[in-house]
Amino acid sequence: MTDKVQRLKAKEFSEFWNGKGYEKGQSQTFWFQLLSDVLGIEKPSEFIEFEDKVHIDKNTGFIDAYIPATKVLIEQKSINKDLRKGIRQSDGSLLTPFQQAKKYIAELPVSKHPKWVITCNFKSFLIYNMEDPNGEPEEILLKDLAKDYYRLQFIVDTGNSNIKKEMQVSIQAGELVGKIYDEILPLYREPENKETLKSLNMLCVRLVFCLYAEDAGLFGKHNMFHDYLSKIPANYLRRALIDLFKVLDTKLEDRDPYIEEELSQFPYVNGGLFANEEIEIPNLNEKVKELLLSKASEDFDWSDISPTIFGAVFESTLNPETRRAGGMHYTSIENIHKVIDPLFLNELQDELEKKILNITTLKNIKENVAAFQDKISKLKFLDPACGSR
Repeated sequence: MTDKVQRLKAKEFSEFWNGKGYEKGQSQTFWFQLLSDVLGIEKPSEFIEFEDKVHIDKNTGFIDAYIPATKVLIEQKSINKDLRKGIRQSDGSLLTPFQQAKKYIAELPVSKHPKWVITCNFKSFLIYNMEDPNGEPEEILLKDLAKDYYRLQFIVDTGNSNIKKEMQVSIQAGELVGKIYDEILPLYREPENKETLKSLNMLCVRLVFCLYAEDAGLFGKHNMFHDYLSKIPANYLRRALIDLFKVLDTKLEDRDPYIEEELSQFPYVNGGLFANEEIEIPNLNEKVKELLLSKASEDFDWSDISPTIFGAVFESTLNPETRRAGGMHYTSIENIHKVIDPLFLNELQDELEKKILNITTLKNIKENVAAFQDKISKLKFLDPACGSR
């Protein structure tokens, strides 16, 4: 499931469940749909367990839901229940849903103790990290699920969800760049020429930058690159790209005062990415235009790509001979984290979560965040092999 599809599914899910929420009659349907439609679990009935019995003070209680694979315990309430307030229990006591969950946990074998507890009332998810059971929970609102769905990824991820998401997006981006590369290459007069391959590599990198920039807001307006190309007939696409690249490499004060409005809205991009006007760009066709507009722009969100992934995207455009000649080898996100996490990142993350995110006083938060930021700014690291050949 691509990022855009997942976002759309999350939007459809939140719209469908808006205003619904009866604990006893709709809980299982709600979680089955969330797991299958939004989080991509093929057989949710084999992934989540409902109504497990626990014995508390000679009484029988029932855990609303539990996910063994990721050790997530869920306490579900109806839509009219306040998750932060006490709810009357059968014995007359008042317990918040989280307090109720902790009573259940106390009766579970240690092997089933959850890493996460979620209390939910159909319109809100409160997420408790049981590494810090007294900490403030994260809240995700159903109405915001289209943009926040990835924050629920821990429910189905057995490893690091952020790394997995980056890797998934990296693979999809690499496949897209490969398709663009393969579609344009035969359009050159000398496809096997080394200079041709260099030009195509640079063209692909520029196209990826433009696709990323329009999604990440670097161009100032969403879909600017898409909208610019959509108005250009396929047989004029080559000229349109040459004109755009020249504009992106020209400071605002140095531009032609009579430049077309469609081009004048693009910002200046420093760094030299668009500086070489000698790269060869062939005449493009309708298939390339459709690939750029539909598959690469409309159906994929490049803003989710971490800057470190651009190395993989760039490498995916190069044939093995070119990579070997230039010493261009990308280290995957997963392997990077294998080194930096135990070296320093885990320690910094732990400090952030325990000493800063748990603070409730605004003044103390600002002071501690400033001190933490200052500490990070003074850290120095040596990568002896960085950029080596």
